[in-house]
Amino acid sequence: MIVFDLRCSSEHVFEAWFGSSAAYDEQRARGLLSCPLCGDTQVGKAVMAPNVGIKGNRGTGASVPAIVPSAGDATPPPGKVPAPAEVKAALQVLAQAQAKMLSQSKWVGRAFADEARAMHDGSVEQAPIHGQTTIAEARALVDEGVPIAPLPMPFLPPETVN
Repeated sequence: MIVFDLRCSSEHVFEAWFGSSAAYDEQRARGLLSCPLCGDTQVGKAVMAPNVGIKGNRGTGASVPAIVPSAGDATPPPGKVPAPAEVKAALQVLAQAQAKMLSQSKWVGRAFADEARAMHDGSVEQAPIHGQTTIAEARALVDEGVPIAPLPMPFLPPETVN
């Protein structure tokens, strides 16, 4: 997995995880990336702060996380930034919860919008599903009152898992 800071044309900066750099390139080329704040699909890589180690003669050599607030963000007060281990633990809990949820849900692939719409209008029995859809299809579903939500963690569709 690789993480990138992305920026939309409205200057919103957000983090996204990808299976590889090539996966990012492919999703961007297919127009599958969008800003979670405004839905803008004009998304590219933002400048990222590196995680640079302390100079060898100045400490243990452990790396120090760099925090670069986005434009308009306030710098968090000292002691309020969670430690990397706490962040990692929280992400593991979230990933485990999502994995449990997905194990109890049916993968419908690119038929997600059609399946969700059919369940909403009562033409098929309701059941937990997950799949893929475009931003435009997702917006249409929301406009129609179909209850959907994006997955909080990156997910590789079953056909792409090695």
